[in-house]
Amino acid sequence: MRIAIVGPTYPYKGGGAQHTTELAHRLAALGHDVVIESWRAQYPSFLYPGQQTISAPEGTPYDRTVRRLDWRRPDGWVAAGRRLRSADLVVLAVLSPVQVPAYLGILYGLKRRTKAIALCHNVLPHERKPYDEPLMKALLKRVDGVLAHSEQQAELACGLTSKPVSVAGLPPHLPSTTAERSAEVHRRLLFFGIVRPYKGLDLLLRALPDGVSLTVAGEFWGGLDETKALIAELGIGDRVELRPGYVAAGEVPRLFAAADALVLPYRSATASQNVWLGHEHGVPVIATRVGALAEHVTDGVDGLLVEPNDVGALREAIERFYASGEPERLRSGVKAVDPEPFWSAYAGTLLAA
Repeated sequence: MRIAIVGPTYPYKGGGAQHTTELAHRLAALGHDVVIESWRAQYPSFLYPGQQTISAPEGTPYDRTVRRLDWRRPDGWVAAGRRLRSADLVVLAVLSPVQVPAYLGILYGLKRRTKAIALCHNVLPHERKPYDEPLMKALLKRVDGVLAHSEQQAELACGLTSKPVSVAGLPPHLPSTTAERSAEVHRRLLFFGIVRPYKGLDLLLRALPDGVSLTVAGEFWGGLDETKALIAELGIGDRVELRPGYVAAGEVPRLFAAADALVLPYRSATASQNVWLGHEHGVPVIATRVGALAEHVTDGVDGLLVEPNDVGALREAIERFYASGEPERLRSGVKAVDPEPFWSAYAGTLLAA
């Protein structure tokens, strides 16, 4: 089958780009003729305040990649659709409603001569704007099918379109760097990834028990001022290390090796790689019972689960984690992730859709 995946890939960074790249490799390994139609310029900077590209790849780049799409060139969107008419399947990787105008241009160029699937990392954003739902509705009613990463996301999609909606859990796309392991208890926790309100860093700062330190590593989308003010208010500046900015893949192993646990205090979540990322580095995970996080943590075996939006419960979970012998016991329960069965099921669902 001739398959075109439209989405970010290297030099774009982050989980979406890693997923697009790995999906292309996996489908090609199954014998399909796969090309990635990617971006020369994906978003205007005011819509994506973080770092967009990286200088070194986070995995193996996919050779058959075309980088012509540009958010400033609607004529290029239609031209891409015309080029892709020769494909049997076009997969539109949807990370944000901001992409929808370009995808509508591609679909216009396709003229319904090729099947098109919307692969939705999130059907609607965690923090929504008034235009998000109308844009996604316009896209989802024009494709031939939708692939969502959870039943909850599929339900959202079904509310926006009458087209078929399939569900496949997001498979692991983990960095290829060698994980460092540590047997020492550091009394240090790690919050990792883009800092946005729904991820609950403020809850973790309020829950941090005495004698426990925290490293916060990732891009702060809303700026650092509010976080710094809260740290000062709580009087925990001597125990909180802020490392703002994108963390390159080569720096990740050292961060995880210096932490006893990864903490994911999310208020809401859909699919996430972060539990697998922690386990791949041999680190237990303390997470809230939201989205797929609870599916990937075995409570009391390789981490701890806690109800969301509850500072007291989160503090209690951290204190339980640091009971005598617990960090070592939970670390011993962590197993590396085998991505093969996840990707096999994912590719099968995508092609069936």
